[in-house]
Amino acid sequence: MPALQAPLAPMSSPPILSVSELNRLARLALEKALPSCWVSGEISNLTRAASGHWYYTLKDAQAGVRCAMFRNRNQFVDWQPREGDRVEVRAQPTLYEARGDYQLIVEAMRRAGAGALFEAFLKLKAKLEQEGLFAPERKRALPPYPRGIGIITSPRAAALRDVLTTLKRRWPAAAVVLYPTPVQGAEAPAGLRAALGQATRRMECDVLLLVRGGGSLEDLWAFNDESLARAIAASPIPVVSGVGHETDFTIADFVADLRAPTPTGAAQLATPDREELAQHLDHLNRRQVQARRRHLDALAQRLDSLTRRLRHPAQHLAAQRQHLEHLTDRLRLARLAQRERARQRVDRLRERLAAGKPNPASLREPVQRLQAALARAWGNHPDRNRLAALTAHLGHLNPQAVLERGYSITRDAQGQVVRDGTLLKAGERLELAFARGGASARVTKDERDHPPPTHETTT
Repeated sequence: MPALQAPLAPMSSPPILSVSELNRLARLALEKALPSCWVSGEISNLTRAASGHWYYTLKDAQAGVRCAMFRNRNQFVDWQPREGDRVEVRAQPTLYEARGDYQLIVEAMRRAGAGALFEAFLKLKAKLEQEGLFAPERKRALPPYPRGIGIITSPRAAALRDVLTTLKRRWPAAAVVLYPTPVQGAEAPAGLRAALGQATRRMECDVLLLVRGGGSLEDLWAFNDESLARAIAASPIPVVSGVGHETDFTIADFVADLRAPTPTGAAQLATPDREELAQHLDHLNRRQVQARRRHLDALAQRLDSLTRRLRHPAQHLAAQRQHLEHLTDRLRLARLAQRERARQRVDRLRERLAAGKPNPASLREPVQRLQAALARAWGNHPDRNRLAALTAHLGHLNPQAVLERGYSITRDAQGQVVRDGTLLKAGERLELAFARGGASARVTKDERDHPPPTHETTT
């Protein structure tokens, strides 16, 4: 202790400490020298204060030490310690300064021997996990609506009543089969394996519930059996583990297809909720009714539409007859209108013809006056005699007059007038024109150096 080890000045008196200072130095020295540690012993003089704190003495055959475990720590102990229980506590040695009492402030408590069991539990857990028995991919899904539910537990277990009550409330349609077995003690592991084997041989259930109520690590140790874990992994029926309380974990929990925090939770996880299912079915039924009603409404609307479009044949014929009469009336009126338009047009044309028809009596006198004036003008015209001479001369030059005297005009195939007979060839066609009519001819003899050739005439 630093205060006690400080050197004293020569010729001075030793320091004087108060009791509280002494106890404080002793507490600090004790806590520094002895850190938190595990201590084993037997509980004696156990007192549960109204504040929730526990006070007791931990003793063995030769000595004892006072212990205090406050409420914020003892609430995590899942069992009720009693007088004479052998326990192991993790505690901090200290000194209660007010009375100078040496004591232990307990942080955790377990039954004696639980440390070795826990080490065995961790060792087996690591082994099976390495082998893949805890792998999520090998877990099987539970049936949504099981027809048979098997329960592996003790017939005298309180957890059985809770499970049966939950199953009856949630899913009474399933048949429940109990496979009785001890769940605690030396014979429990073999009994659990036998019950599981019986269930898998009979195959009368869709899911198995492996359940037990809470207890200490020793009480639940049967569910940490390696052979039981391998039997659960090999079970063809899905297994739900519900062992102990929510804070309890066993090997069976890890290897089972589904782990529930409590036996009641196992029953809940393995079954659908009848009330929720009924509500869901009611919801589906309402949706079906609404869908059916909408479908029927749509069909009714379509039927109404078709009914409006559908008419009796007599009505259809009457409508057609009425339409035919209407067309007949329109045709008759159209004919009358056309006839009237034609009559009006004839009247208009007759009026125009009457208006444009000349009156011979009214026009005869002007024509006669014009003829008399023309005769007088022509008789008095100075070129009258010259015009008559030119007309006579022009008549002599008229080819028609020549033809009238017995001559003809000969043309070759190209329509050219033939003036030189020596240019004609035998077989060449000719066209002859007379005063009245014409004829075709063919050259029969080629006499270019002789008199003009003869030819046949074809009219």
